[in-house]
Amino acid sequence: MNPSCKLNLLFQDRVGVVADISSRLADRAMNIVSMEVERKNELADIYLEVDPGSCAISSQDILETLSGLDGLQSIRAIQTLPNENRQNTFHTVLDNISDGIVSIDEHGRITTINQLARTILNCGDKDLIGRRFDAAVGTETALLQCLDGKPYTRLRRSVSTDKGKFEFFTSARPIVDSSGRIIGAVEIMKDLKAIKAMVEEVVQPEKISFDAFVGNTVSVKQVIAFARKIASTDSIVSIRGESGTGKELFARAIHTESMRSGPFIPVNCAAIPDTLLESELFGYESGAFTGAEKNGRTGLFEQASGGTLFLDEIGELPPGPQAKILRAIQEKQIRRIGGTNQIDVDARIITATNRNLEQLVEKGAFRQDLYYRINVLPIHLPPLKNRPDDIPILAEHFLFQINCKLGGALQRLSEDAIQKLVHHHWPGNVRELKNVIERAAILCDQSVIGTESILFGFELAVHPAATVDGMASSVGSGHLSRQLADLERRIIKNALASAKSIRQAAIRLGISHTALRNKIRKHGL
Repeated sequence: MNPSCKLNLLFQDRVGVVADISSRLADRAMNIVSMEVERKNELADIYLEVDPGSCAISSQDILETLSGLDGLQSIRAIQTLPNENRQNTFHTVLDNISDGIVSIDEHGRITTINQLARTILNCGDKDLIGRRFDAAVGTETALLQCLDGKPYTRLRRSVSTDKGKFEFFTSARPIVDSSGRIIGAVEIMKDLKAIKAMVEEVVQPEKISFDAFVGNTVSVKQVIAFARKIASTDSIVSIRGESGTGKELFARAIHTESMRSGPFIPVNCAAIPDTLLESELFGYESGAFTGAEKNGRTGLFEQASGGTLFLDEIGELPPGPQAKILRAIQEKQIRRIGGTNQIDVDARIITATNRNLEQLVEKGAFRQDLYYRINVLPIHLPPLKNRPDDIPILAEHFLFQINCKLGGALQRLSEDAIQKLVHHHWPGNVRELKNVIERAAILCDQSVIGTESILFGFELAVHPAATVDGMASSVGSGHLSRQLADLERRIIKNALASAKSIRQAAIRLGISHTALRNKIRKHGL
């Protein structure tokens, strides 16, 4: 059998063009497999696939057969018809997205199914298009219910296949035409493993990059540009900035973009007791001291080898560990407590502090040689009070994150609320802003957050009850325990009214699901 011939013909648009083409081919006993017509600028662009059948007709013969048609501007052979190209693109896209997709027509017959859906539903390479969905798939499904106008969202299902067990969330919606009539349905399946992997990717602090930093202020852009430039080097970085400016997040971003294969190991020098600091940093051998682990312990310098060791609050280090850290940085070797061997370490050092190291050096509280050793590449993070233009951007960013976390409707800040944020002095910097926005999102039941929900620390101290719908003015007389019980009841009632479930209300209140249920019973709600 001769292969089909695909052509592109350009005509001066007129009535009867398609009929003339069909008649000319029928006279030669040739069949039209497919035809597409596109009209533009008084021209008719016609794409044609012709099957010569059993006749010994070449592509050249077909071209000559059609070349004498009235109004023909040009004719040429092509490899692919436009619709064929669109279909190939469509199926390639479907097969390469991370969700399983299957659609059916109004009679329940499969019209589309991508490769991941075939895998999840254990359909393999079966020819499924045009077959009834329930018969072809052979598994329990609610997709056919969508034809009766019954959509569903995030149903959890599991299917055992020859490739293992698949757990997935599935959602489905009817497909309607312009008149609102249901003409089919589509189901989207999300693999639970892929969802978990995505969540881990998002929440893992090690994966933070500079893209996570929000702000248009020139000082912020300059700091990020400088950090990107030095990220791939092994030089020591010293991050300076007030508390709450995001020094650890910035250090994690430097580590991420350094492409070092080892871990990011943070250590807060101010949080570890002086007596334990040396053993935490350098480790110890078996029997080094009373209470030591039998097999000894690896120190943080060793754990960070190949990665980054982040020494936060380095200005709080006592003199003894300062000398040993200086030696470890200079020689790239450490010796465990109770040990005799020098151990090579390859950890990139990033330090951070909110203190004035220069003043500490002058007072003798910080070694001058260590100061010069760690101050190779200093980075100064600007305080939020010096970035007023970034406050609305950061606030909306945090609000979006919190709304997504709580699972409720998206909220926005009123103009007055934004102005209240902008005019605050922000002693707690970005960390304080995030806390204020989270508090406002939880306490406000409206889609627009007003100034009454923007509460700073000093306002909470003065009006502790004002955090729930202005209830500060409603505190009445009576025993303190009775007033506290009434206040707790109203807080819980307000949380339940604004949440979709008891579990979500518990999350908003910061207590366990069981604790909230007990309080609901206690107050008779």
